[in-house]
Amino acid sequence: MDTPSASFAPLVPGMVGMVLVGSSVGVSHALVDAPLFTAQAVRYAAATLILLLLARLAGVRPVRPRGREWLWLTGLAVTGLVLFNVAVMRGVAHAEPAVIAVAVASVPVVLGVLGPLLERRSPSRQVLLAAPVVVAGAVLVEGTGRTDAAGVGWAALALGCEAAFTLLAVPVLGRHTPWGVSVHASWLGAVLFAVLGVTYEGPTAAREVTDTQWAAVGYLALLVTAVAFVLWYSTVRTVGAGRAGLLTGLAPLAAAGAGTVTGTGVPGATVWLGIAVVIGGLVGGLRTRRTPGIGIGMASADAPSVQAPPADAPSTAPTRR
Repeated sequence: MDTPSASFAPLVPGMVGMVLVGSSVGVSHALVDAPLFTAQAVRYAAATLILLLLARLAGVRPVRPRGREWLWLTGLAVTGLVLFNVAVMRGVAHAEPAVIAVAVASVPVVLGVLGPLLERRSPSRQVLLAAPVVVAGAVLVEGTGRTDAAGVGWAALALGCEAAFTLLAVPVLGRHTPWGVSVHASWLGAVLFAVLGVTYEGPTAAREVTDTQWAAVGYLALLVTAVAFVLWYSTVRTVGAGRAGLLTGLAPLAAAGAGTVTGTGVPGATVWLGIAVVIGGLVGGLRTRRTPGIGIGMASADAPSVQAPPADAPSTAPTRR
């Protein structure tokens, strides 16, 4: 019989991952003036090496992709890493950062519908009802801002890429595990960014990166890429993309909290209200309900079922990837 704490435990890695993502906004801001593609190429190359080292220490050996797996993993790197960063970069030129952030914060709705379909089951009514609440809270936290038609388009692309980062991993998580997906996404992202960096910024662009910016790259490589990727995909694999998607609402909360701690800004009343709404949505969407004939802590019939892993498997713009 599962207990409430046992049901909550699989969510913890994803929660920690989202907190790392949200709290990294200030660090990411240090890279605004750095050559984007080159800095990201170094970041993902370093993250790949870190992931391989950590996987070795954990006794995990990533396997080579085969067949259609190359399409899923390459698509993940192209959309979830490269296009996401380009959409954010171009989007803030046409819209206030909050507009992009709010668009990305809408990902729980997308994951709540499409995630279960990719997992070959019906969307959870509980998650579908909670997702708009989490989104509404994120809007209150991030606020709204000015934009034009191009800004709306870039914001929509950022939303799609954010969802693709999770959805395209679902078909390959079983065989590759969170470690393997993170490793392959990182090295593919490094290669793609390196090509873009050499093409658009030149082969010597790395010389323009300052010591402070290199420190920011190192932080992002270790915590926001290597660690957060594995934590996030661990939760997606365990509880499903739809339910895990609600946890993305924690990122703007963590960003607001980080701003308070670092002295860059104390949240106002609207932000606090948004935080309360997000927490309410998370509690409603993630809690397990008691059903007659089923032990306390077991999910109700409309909650997403969790399949056991196969035997062979062991107001700022978002900048988490």
